Amino acid sequence: MDLEQRVAELERRLAELERAAGETGAAPAAPSPVRPSRRDPGDALWALNGLKDQLAGLGAVNGGVLFTGAVRTPAGLRYEWQYGLPTDTVMDGDWAAAAESFAALGQPVRLRLLREILGGRCTAAELTELDGMGTTGQIYHHLRQLTAAGWLHTAVRGRYEVPVERVVPLLVMLTAAGR
Repeated sequence: MDLEQRVAELERRLAELERAAGETGAAPAAPSPVRPSRRDPGDALWALNGLKDQLAGLGAVNGGVLFTGAVRTPAGLRYEWQYGLPTDTVMDGDWAAAAESFAALGQPVRLRLLREILGGRCTAAELTELDGMGTTGQIYHHLRQLTAAGWLHTAVRGRYEVPVERVVPLLVMLTAAGR
C-alpha cells in the first residue's frame, strides 16, 4: 500500500470515528491494551458485566458490543486488543461498507494465507512453496485482495503481516463463524 492509500485509509477511519462520536456523544472505545481486572472468580459473565457498567456510564441505553482478546500467534507474537461500540452506532452504520472486508475472507485460500502469515510465513516466496495454494499469480491475486480489504499490509520488502489492529478481529470473526 503506497503512502497515498495509507493516508486515505487513515482519513476514512478518522471520519468514521468522528461520525460515531457525533452520533453517540462519546468516542467509541479505541483499540487499547486489555487491563487486568480484579474480578469475582465466581462471575462467569465478568466481561459482559464490565461492558454493561461502561455502557451505563456512557448513557448507551440500547447497549453495545465489545470484542477483545489476548493472544499469542504461532510465530510467538503477542496481541492484546479490545474494541467496543454502542449498539446504535453499529445499527445505524453503513453495513454495505463491510462487504469488501467479508468478501476478502470468503475464500479458503485467503484464510489459509492469513493463517500462514500469522504462523510466520511472511513472504510470497514462502507462501508459494505451500501445497495447494495455486500458482504464484493466484497467490499474488489473493494477497492483493487481502491487502485492499485491510487484512494485510506489506511491512518490509515483500514481507506481509496482519496489521496489529486486525489480528484479534480476525480471530473473533473465525470464532463467530463457529471455528
